[in-house]
Amino acid sequence: MIVSLRAAVGALFGIVVVYITGSSLLDFDHIAIVAPMGASAVLAFAVPASPLATPRAIILGNMLSAIIGVSVSLFTGIPLPFACGLSVCLAIMVMSLTRSLHPPGGATALMATLLHPASHDLITGLAFPFFPVAFNAAALTGAAVLYHRCTGHRYPHIGSPTTLPTTSTGHFTREDIHIAHQKMPDPLDVDERDLTLLLNLAEEVATMRKKRHK
Repeated sequence: MIVSLRAAVGALFGIVVVYITGSSLLDFDHIAIVAPMGASAVLAFAVPASPLATPRAIILGNMLSAIIGVSVSLFTGIPLPFACGLSVCLAIMVMSLTRSLHPPGGATALMATLLHPASHDLITGLAFPFFPVAFNAAALTGAAVLYHRCTGHRYPHIGSPTTLPTTSTGHFTREDIHIAHQKMPDPLDVDERDLTLLLNLAEEVATMRKKRHK
């Protein structure tokens, strides 16, 4: 409950900061904040250890997705349903290639295609991924860094140091975990170093349990 409350208050703080800075410094059709920032705030404050919630993912993922959404909207003659699907498709591909996968980026790409900011004028359209999208994302990231530090937590998250041996001792090694992680049929939303630490702690708990029952 305490963790959820801290995340909720953090999101409140983050969105307020983004809106105030946006309304003070931006002037795109009276848009102070773009809607995908709400989803980005969930990740930044509720699951800050997720690889999907890194500053790189929040800022670069949203910005690149907006660039794609605007670019797709510039191609006339594409049916709107296909344009919407294409923008999200390309956003996923680009975010994956740039190691900036961020789920709200799909919404950002879709929003940019539907909003079609270039319909105002080309300069406005080309600037849209940077102002307001990247600017909003940077403000949210800054608010997350400040909030987490003020509440005694570390953000951006740094993968936990591990003490698992590199050679076999009868249990998992770092190399075992790395190979198993690569063989997973679907990507795991967890840092490999955190996964390694979790398994290491599980080994320690199991060892202590066995000793108690002897």
